[in-house]
Amino acid sequence: MLEGIPHIWCRLGAAAAGEKILRDNGTEEVVFVGKVRRPSLKELRPDWRALKVMIKATARALGDDGLLRAIVREFEVGGAKVRAPHEILTSLLAVEGPYGRIKPDRQARIDIARGLAAAKAIGGLDIGQAAVVQQGVVLGLEAIEGTDALIARAGALQRQGPRGVLVKVPKPGQEQRIDLPAIGADTVEKIAAAGLGGIAVEAGGALVIDRVKVTARADALGVFVVGIAAGASPALP
Repeated sequence: MLEGIPHIWCRLGAAAAGEKILRDNGTEEVVFVGKVRRPSLKELRPDWRALKVMIKATARALGDDGLLRAIVREFEVGGAKVRAPHEILTSLLAVEGPYGRIKPDRQARIDIARGLAAAKAIGGLDIGQAAVVQQGVVLGLEAIEGTDALIARAGALQRQGPRGVLVKVPKPGQEQRIDLPAIGADTVEKIAAAGLGGIAVEAGGALVIDRVKVTARADALGVFVVGIAAGASPALP
């Protein structure tokens, strides 16, 4: 995957080694991309530099966003500017409106509104970024298991009738340069496999990886993907 691209691997907990790599290569800007599963302390095996970051974060900030904010601060103190992926690739940022031919119906819009409220509530506690709602009932909330596991779990809990929806939004006060909620074609495929009806993300507050492919898969699999304006209620007549 990285063949022909200059790169260096560094263990997640080896912060001192990572800092040296950046310094030796004269790095001025840093972009965080990709999915990172939050490891246990035993798996992380933090060196003295990583421990220092964790201590600075304090117990109050040890939610995902709080810890990531602490990491960003450390990079900035070290002289590197942290940039968001969508600053480099502006097409990644979700836009308002449907992706493809399929649009959420009235029940789906009601469920999206409910999901927005639920996702923002857990986001305010720095727990997760997503919720699945069906016919007004919250089937699941995202925590440490991640979105894929949430989709599978919630899909199995669905009742007969209109299908459930996944709502994925940034946490209130989210650090916009790192860990914005993201979906891709694989998310669409998992939604369809779980029997859910669609996905809603916040326009300007989420990443859509390869929107052309996302749109094509959504149309092919019969599910909707829609960008909802921040602060708007999709539960309209």
